[in-house]
Amino acid sequence: MTSLLPALSGASRRPDSPEAVRFGEHVLTYAQLDDASASLASRIAGAGRVAVWATPTPETVVGVVAALRAGVPAVPLNPRTGERELAHIVADSTPRWVLSAAGDALPTALDATERLHVETTGTAAPGPDADLPEPSADSPALVVYTSGTTGPPKGAVLPRRAIAASLDALEDAWQWTGEDVLVHALPLFHVHGLILGVLGPLRRGGSVRHLGRFSAEGVARELLSGGTMLFGVPTMYHRLAGELEDPAGSTDLREALAGARLLVSGSAALPVHDQERIASATGRRVVERYGMTETLMNTGVRADGVRRAGTVGPPLPGVELRLVEEDGSVIEDPASTGEIQVRGPNLFTGYLNRPDATAAAFTEDGFFRTGDMATVDPDGYVRIVGRKATDLIKSGGYKIGAGEIENALLEHPGVREAAVTGEPDADLGERIVAWVVPADPGSPPDEGELADHVANLLAPHKRPRVVHHLDALPRNELGKIMKRSLGA
Repeated sequence: MTSLLPALSGASRRPDSPEAVRFGEHVLTYAQLDDASASLASRIAGAGRVAVWATPTPETVVGVVAALRAGVPAVPLNPRTGERELAHIVADSTPRWVLSAAGDALPTALDATERLHVETTGTAAPGPDADLPEPSADSPALVVYTSGTTGPPKGAVLPRRAIAASLDALEDAWQWTGEDVLVHALPLFHVHGLILGVLGPLRRGGSVRHLGRFSAEGVARELLSGGTMLFGVPTMYHRLAGELEDPAGSTDLREALAGARLLVSGSAALPVHDQERIASATGRRVVERYGMTETLMNTGVRADGVRRAGTVGPPLPGVELRLVEEDGSVIEDPASTGEIQVRGPNLFTGYLNRPDATAAAFTEDGFFRTGDMATVDPDGYVRIVGRKATDLIKSGGYKIGAGEIENALLEHPGVREAAVTGEPDADLGERIVAWVVPADPGSPPDEGELADHVANLLAPHKRPRVVHHLDALPRNELGKIMKRSLGA
């Protein structure tokens, strides 16, 4: 435990114990978290795996920290997962217990799994870690299930060294210290909200304030009362940008964002349009980073680096990154679009019970195939253009990234949201299709207008050939657009 969360060591014996986590009015100091997690760790030690019903509550934090202390891999469960998918995850991971708050109503898919109630108080004896030896760096810490877009979700086994490596790389890149107070409203069953958003502050000895439910008012309140950093996803920053531009919006939000030490966006690309809107209103630019469940953090714009819209920064310390062609050959010209492959201590060890999928995910020389397409600027900054499966469009002999077209569409005043996909075309191979949420549903921009707009900003071969108008784009809980749903 001490190697991952050193600030907890001996915290229960400190009379001046600082705040560790806050969820609304419920606060846990480091002493209270130390005590509660030690008590639970002693109960679950020796289990093969435990599941954690990952609600945005202190009980989730205690459950995960207790599992880390006990050296027991934790499986965070999304409370909104459907019964069939949840049943698959439980059958695949076979947890000994499911850890949850006493008041949580659990679905029937968990009926066969013994339940342990998590308490946020504890009565641990002195030296609670004495009989719980520190696991090896490569031992599993978490099993986080992927979204399952190409089949049943797969459990990515994340070792302790991957968590430590990513968080320490971000400490260096973001000048992250124990004085920082992180504000966020991200779900705690995912890498972004749990590892970066909770374990990150706890590893540094800082604190985290979770909003429970995202709101501009909550962001402003917490940043103005001591918060120094904000973590969010593009959907959240889009809403903040809209609030900033609203004449009736709160001036507190502008002051709060302008005064924050660091605004960070992740989990999906932040549209350039929203980046510029926030910068214009506050004078502050959002820092972007790039990671995945299987790799944790790969790249990140440094706190003291250039914050260039549309980029996710250079590779983090310890991370090797390269671009490859479809045949696997390494691209020498970084301006060319290729698939990102990464290698480093931040990688997962494999998919639980899926040696076939694990083998397919890695190259012979140990690089992980991300499936993400990108280019690299001359100074090493990475530009993600989209997913290989859904965002790389091959039209008229060109390889076109959907992301740059989406950013161009968002610069049109008649477009509020946009997504771009490709569909089969007998002449072009694939034609570019735009899915647009109009700023004014009563007067949406027509196909020709948007095609000319994109062609003027980018190039004629990148203009959309088909435009669909929608009331809203389908998104998952992290704000990512579910493009497979658009075709349906």
